Formats: sequence, structure tokens, C-alpha cells
Amino acid sequence: MNVETFLAHYQLTQNPFGAEEARHDPVFERLVDATANHPDFAKLLGRVDQPGTAVAFGEKGSGKTAIRLMIGRRIDEHNRDNAKRRVLLVACDDFNPFLDNLVRNRRRTPDEALADVRLADHQDNIHALAVSRLIDALLGGQRDEHEPVRLPENVHPRNLSRALSHQSRVDLAVLAALYDQPHTGSATNRFAKLRHRLGLRWRVPMGWRVKLALLLTVLALAVGASPWVVDLEPVSRVYALAGALGVLAVLAWLWWGVKWARLWSLARRVRREMPAVKRSASELRQMLGDLRTVHLARQPLPVDEAAGEARYQLTRRLLDVLAELDHVGITVLVDRLDEPTLVSGDAEKMKALIWPVFDNKFLQQERLGVKLLLPIELRHLLHRESAAFFQEARLDKQSLVDRLTWSGAILYDLCSARLRACRPEQADPISLLDLFDQYVTRDLVVDALDQMHQPRDAFKFLYSVIQEHCRMSPEDAGGFKIPRLTLESVRKAQSQRVQELYRGFGPA
Repeated sequence: MNVETFLAHYQLTQNPFGAEEARHDPVFERLVDATANHPDFAKLLGRVDQPGTAVAFGEKGSGKTAIRLMIGRRIDEHNRDNAKRRVLLVACDDFNPFLDNLVRNRRRTPDEALADVRLADHQDNIHALAVSRLIDALLGGQRDEHEPVRLPENVHPRNLSRALSHQSRVDLAVLAALYDQPHTGSATNRFAKLRHRLGLRWRVPMGWRVKLALLLTVLALAVGASPWVVDLEPVSRVYALAGALGVLAVLAWLWWGVKWARLWSLARRVRREMPAVKRSASELRQMLGDLRTVHLARQPLPVDEAAGEARYQLTRRLLDVLAELDHVGITVLVDRLDEPTLVSGDAEKMKALIWPVFDNKFLQQERLGVKLLLPIELRHLLHRESAAFFQEARLDKQSLVDRLTWSGAILYDLCSARLRACRPEQADPISLLDLFDQYVTRDLVVDALDQMHQPRDAFKFLYSVIQEHCRMSPEDAGGFKIPRLTLESVRKAQSQRVQELYRGFGPA
């Protein structure tokens, strides 16, 4: 029997169990609002309008990415329904750019860069992602899988100078200079456009200041040389004017030279302290040079490693800016930690990458929630840590889910929901048991799914059951009910595969 014939008999538009990755699963897209969730999903989600931290460990295929996507969808729905209490969503699910920046900017080998990852680097990465999303909303060009960042109804991108307080506009400009990462184009050009939108146009750019000093120098030389050029006798007034202009030019050069040197020094120090962000010293010098010195003096710029408080102050300033744009906080979703090229599933490398984040002060910041969906290998390493580590991390306050486990009953409900999602809306309800003959009971199916332990393996099991049934059934026999023998034989093979996977003897 052809598999399409079997699916068509049950009015299934596609195989409910064919996908193995939530990001590329069209059935999951229709199920993201369903009630067949993991029992700990509510704990991990928490209150959307009061972002909080949560930590969960799970096997490959246990649904970590699905949970991340569902949390993102819930936040998007909340933002659409609560215009005055939005939450900015930051997805940290691709660590390749982050690690590439560390390797390139620190000029070290990949292993050395991983070993030296700091909490400050993660904070800079979160700031870069959050600020870039916000600037995308203010200037256009948003490209994100989640709901775009929306401004309050009474705020238009062109009247930001009236919508934000002066301090918030300055703070946003500094945050953009430090962290904005445009998808395309020049960061300095985008910063100039943002500065124009914010009404911060009262500062003569550094390049024009240098041109002014150069102009004064040329003018002084021209006036001083004019008596000989036109073949006139030297006149004391001409010499006096030339001397005055010359002194003015020298003073201007000295003044701007000192300012230039101090700005270059500041840009290099900031650039050296922020290796996780793709930003050159010349870009920083140009953007910071377009802001008034008095405003930069009051900004918590990250200029040295000892000033760890600077990142926390920058986070608070970002949250204050968002508050004026009707956002109550930021939720950070961390997933796919084992997939970066420099990590490649190595448990020790994953530990080096994420362990700095386990800091109670960072995880318990007001208005900032961090959802850590981590591979199960890190759970084993976590249990070997010292008492001092747990005292610093305070995992008892972080909504910890020690392991994402699925019972056979929950997997049965999830698979039945996927069946219904693949049928037309007007079709009669159907459950997973309806695919089997009268000798297969619900308890038998639930027990078989329980041996699969997690969604990905449960879907592989049911996919193999359908494939095996179609392989053994003639097209004209009309055998659309799966017999118990087929279920038992496939269950035995798939259970053995799962056991070998857990023991490390077989592929996923």
C-alpha cells in the first residue's frame, strides 16, 4: 500500500509524524497554541508581563526548541493583546556570530576564546540583539521570525524627539553606538539617521571640527603671505591679523587634537572590552564623537573589565527606554547551545560557554527574564559542581526543571493532536487509537509511547509503524487498520534503538 493512500483514507493532508525538527515542522506551526504541552511549560513560561528566569535540561528531541518557539508565540500573542505592557523578545539561539567575534577580536584560538568567555560577553551579546531589534523598529527593516517590535500608537518613528525624554534619547543613542548591528549597510550611517530622528543634531561632527581647524590654518597662511603675493609693502595690521589667525589655528589644532586623542583612546578601550560585538574602534570613535562630551561623561561605558557594574547600568537604561515605549521588560530565550561550529556537541565546551551565565545577580535582574533550555549533558556536569557554585547561581530561585520528561499518556495526547491538525477543520474528531485494529488497546499504545521517552522518538516510532504497515499491506486489500503484530514488532526495534542512543552506542 502506498503511504499517501493510507493517509488519504483518514483525511490526513500530510504525514503527522514525518518532521523531526520543530523549526521546520509545518504541523507544529498549527499546534503551537494547542493544550498538549509539556507539564512544566507553565513553569518555564511564568507570567509573560513579568519576565522571570527559568532553567531546563533535556535530551535531544525532548522538545526544547518546541518549548522555545511556543514561549515566543505566547509573547507575540501577549504583545498583540496588551499594547501597554509589551515584552521585548530576544532569541539567543545562534551562537556562531558571538563565538566568531570572540575568536577574531581576541586573536586567540577557538579553544582559548571559549575558555575565556565571560558573563560580560553574554551581556554584550544580549544588548546587541535587543538594541538591534529596537533600532529596527525605529528605522524600519525588521527581519525576525517573531512578531516585529511595535511602537505605541501615539509614537511615530519621525517624532521620537517628542515621544522620549531627553535622557532616554541620549541613552538610546549611546546604546546604538555601542551595540546596534544592522542587517545590511553601514552602522555609522544608521546611527546618523537615528541621531536625526532623536533630535540630537546640535553636535558638530568630529570630521567637520578637523576641517574647521584646517581651514583656519590655510586662511592664516594665505593672509600672512598676501603682501608678497600681490607685491605690497608689509602692513602691520595684516601681520597682526595673520598672527591672530595663526594663533587661533594652533589653539584649534591643539584643542581638537587633545579631544581627538581622548576620543580615540576611549573608543579603543571600549572596543577592547567588548570583543563579543562586531564594532571597530573607528566606528566607535565616529559615533561617540557625534555626541556631546558632557553626556558621554555620565554614561556607564564599559572601558575596563573591573567595571562590571557598567553592563547592569546599561541594561537598566535600555529597560527605561523601553518603558517609555510601553514595554515592561525583556525575555531572553537561550537554545541550541550544542550546535555552534566551535562547540559541536562537546559537553565541556558547552559548559565553558554557558557557565558564566549562572550568576544570581544577572539572572535575578528586575524586568529581565532569561529562559535557559540546555542539553542534558550539562545537567550531569552541573551535579558535580561545588557548593560555592550553587551558592552563587542560586538555582533554587531560577524555576529549575531538572529534566524534561514525557509520559506515554502525554505523548499519546500530543500525537492525537497532531493527527487532528492534519485533517480538514470540518472533519470528525480522531484519536491515535483510531489508526489501529480492535486488538490494540489505548494502554498498549500508551505503553509503547512511554518507552520512546520523548516527542522526537515517539514521532519516529509512529512514522515507522505506518511505513511498516503500508509495506506489509496490499493496495487492494483495504487494510487501513494497523494490526497489533506490526505495532509490537516496530516497538521492539525502536525501543532497542532508543536504548542504544542513551548508552551512546547508536546515532539519534
